Amino acid sequence: MNTASKLGAYALGLAAVFGGAVGVGDIAGPAVATVQAEKAHGGGHGTADTKEPVVPGGLQVSQGGYTLVPEATVVEPGEETDFRFTVNGPDGKPVTRYQPLHGKELHLIVARRDLSGFQHLHPTQAGGGVWTIPLTLPDAGTYRFFTDVQPEGAKEQLTLGTDVTAPGDFRPLALPKSEPVATVDGYEVELNGTLTPGTTSKLVLTVRKDGKPVTDLEPYLEAYGHLVALRDRDLAYLHVHPDGEPGDGKTRPGPEITFYAEVPSSGAYRLYLDFQHDGEVRTAEFTARAGDADRPAERPAETDDGHGDHEHG
Repeated sequence: MNTASKLGAYALGLAAVFGGAVGVGDIAGPAVATVQAEKAHGGGHGTADTKEPVVPGGLQVSQGGYTLVPEATVVEPGEETDFRFTVNGPDGKPVTRYQPLHGKELHLIVARRDLSGFQHLHPTQAGGGVWTIPLTLPDAGTYRFFTDVQPEGAKEQLTLGTDVTAPGDFRPLALPKSEPVATVDGYEVELNGTLTPGTTSKLVLTVRKDGKPVTDLEPYLEAYGHLVALRDRDLAYLHVHPDGEPGDGKTRPGPEITFYAEVPSSGAYRLYLDFQHDGEVRTAEFTARAGDADRPAERPAETDDGHGDHEHG
């Protein structure tokens, strides 16, 4: 399979949602979240319930009339570039005013479509509604770019997404195995919790260093931790924030960071926890499966002929 075909195969997507705890709980539920809407009918027919699909975050370039517009959609891998983009409003013009979200006007999340190469960035405005950030895409492949924003005048926070290609020979990595503990720079982060679709469920992430609990986590973007979840294959997106905040008189700076999330569907996910300690932000990554607990969460790597391993039966 040539490079273009491989990139195209990874651009296919489905629906969305946040994953579950690794090895400590399973998730099962409907494939698509729905909302109830009542429509009145004339002639004595009364009312009827209709279900409308909820589009997951990050699967749309445009939402609510706002559009993510990169200046370039091709970036050379391994080379730092001044990546620029705008968020255009319903009038087609770049938005220049935003409501801050967790200390920043815009959050930029980047991940390759095999869920590797995660980056959580904060561009700056260069004037005229143009955002800029020094960016390096480490390897060839198709990357999904997400912006968390709330333009001034928008009714709600928006997550807009678009693809950017780093050309070259691309072979997707296998999805890492599900493990309850992730390690990064000498830190161990343990994930505990059980999520059930359609209800608010609790996740607890415990941070340790050299086996000892970390009790002096530092505020990062007005919180002790930030959690992003991307679903395998379509990269549906959810940004979840923890319970409580620094300085509220009840939230401790570790070792536990508690999150609440609602899960509408099943699938394999990659979870990314950003936390700050000793003046540096680190990211702990997990693979998790929501639903179908008897099936492995890992996606096989491609073989030499460009196809993943398959089971037959």
